[in-house]
Amino acid sequence: MSISVTMPRMSDTMEQGTVVKWHVKEGDTVSPGDVLADIETDKATMELEAFDEGRIAKLAASEGANVSVGDLIVVIAEEGEDLADAASSAGSASAAPKAKAEGSSDSSSSTATATTTATPSSNGTSNGSSTGSDRVFASPLARKIATERGIDLASISGSGPSGRVVKKDVEQAAPGQAAASAPTAAAQSAAPAPAPMPVPTELEDRNVPLSNMRGTIARRLVQSKTSIPHYQVTVSVRLDALMELREQLNAQLASQGVKLSVNDFLVRACALAMHQHPFINSSWNDNGPSIDLHKHVNIGVAVSLPMERGGGLVVATIRSADAQGLRTISSETKRLARKAREKGLTPEEMSESTFTISNLGMFGVDHFTAIINPPNAAILAVGQAIQKPFIETDEDGEPELVIGHEMSMTMSSDHRIIDGAMAAEYLTTVRQLLESPASLLV
Repeated sequence: MSISVTMPRMSDTMEQGTVVKWHVKEGDTVSPGDVLADIETDKATMELEAFDEGRIAKLAASEGANVSVGDLIVVIAEEGEDLADAASSAGSASAAPKAKAEGSSDSSSSTATATTTATPSSNGTSNGSSTGSDRVFASPLARKIATERGIDLASISGSGPSGRVVKKDVEQAAPGQAAASAPTAAAQSAAPAPAPMPVPTELEDRNVPLSNMRGTIARRLVQSKTSIPHYQVTVSVRLDALMELREQLNAQLASQGVKLSVNDFLVRACALAMHQHPFINSSWNDNGPSIDLHKHVNIGVAVSLPMERGGGLVVATIRSADAQGLRTISSETKRLARKAREKGLTPEEMSESTFTISNLGMFGVDHFTAIINPPNAAILAVGQAIQKPFIETDEDGEPELVIGHEMSMTMSSDHRIIDGAMAAEYLTTVRQLLESPASLLV
């Protein structure tokens, strides 16, 4: 009997999913753990895995199709079953949805249950080949088995769709197998050739349909700007002491693979300052109305996604940041940012933030303002550390010109909760912690 696979619910708010790319075609043989497709939800791009063995009898949704949760997307024929019979037996349950680019979607529903599981995609536009020395396209089940057996995935030639490494490839590999195509020492030491200048292309008028994620971002930001009375307060911070301490700590911790960033100090400073200014760590409650003060300090860190994964922005949550040391904050921030860009975050990893930090300093931005991330009461926009001259007093009390580093911080606040003086007092506390960074170590 054929297996009908329907669009699963991959997040708590998901109502539809877009088939970004099929990794199988009709007639292909699939096994548990094989990736069938990349599915874009309202929050991330996820991989759709097979649970059953069989052959693909029908792809019921084209790439780009916007499919409602529960609607048929693929039919799998079991061993010995005729593909045409399997496809026709499930064909009446749901018609193939129209492509999103055509502006319509199928509204029919299916009673079949999903026989797949969704895991974050390592690349929303994967072609089955590695795009870097540290990235191998493999099913999550294959990765799990490889980790347990100590097998280097880069050494395995994938037999799955588009060259993807699947379960049987890992099971047939020898434990500890070395990479078969490792570059030679000569190739590694060779200087890379300069990239050719891109040839300008002619621009054109075109309409770009919104992705599920971009649509969600648009709705939430319009809601934030139209329902929350925003205002901004900016302060500047001297970072010389922090950068000196950071350099010392990184030199001492280099052997342990730890490298602290300025943002790690910023996350901890913002979290600790909440204990003196609890209304910054709160949310507006329309029931009453009233203000909800939060017990836990969960700092959200904005992470931009690469354009090859559809672009957009997600907020990764550092839970109980006020109780975490710099080393833990650093490793957790790096883990979440890497996972967001390569695979996608789970709903839990993006939920329950109580304050958000958006840092564009790495892009050379000096100053900007950010839109509040509901239900937060505030968001902090951070620019780069800029070298500039300062007039200070020397040991003899005489003025002298010195070169130092300064960083701009602008906090957008919900005026229903946070008054201007409250915002200024909070930012003053954050500035004091950053300018006396030893206090962040205890």
